[in-house]
Amino acid sequence: MALNKDKDLKLYYSIKEVADDIGVSESTLRYWESEFRQISPKKGANNVRRYTKEDLKMVRLVYHLVKERGLTLAGAKQYLKSGGGFETARKNSEVIDRLKSIKEELLGIRAALDTL
Repeated sequence: MALNKDKDLKLYYSIKEVADDIGVSESTLRYWESEFRQISPKKGANNVRRYTKEDLKMVRLVYHLVKERGLTLAGAKQYLKSGGGFETARKNSEVIDRLKSIKEELLGIRAALDTL
């Protein structure tokens, strides 16, 4: 769940890039925008959504709460409103992302070793 390294230098991301990165549909992202005031991408010409890195963090956090922890949307909203829970959930989400990255790297090493 990490955007391409070249894309890390970008200031804004399209809804398609975010959806592909997170692993949800564009319509899910639009729905989450309507449900979570914390997700508020800028809208440019023709109402094209432009997500910032902060927006990405919030989308990943909502994904973590809903898809990985299994909370309902109402439960995720309550969790985010609880203040301290936000910081804990954000850290957990970051740890999970990092562990997934490590797993991918290890699988790559294993595949390389299997070819020897």
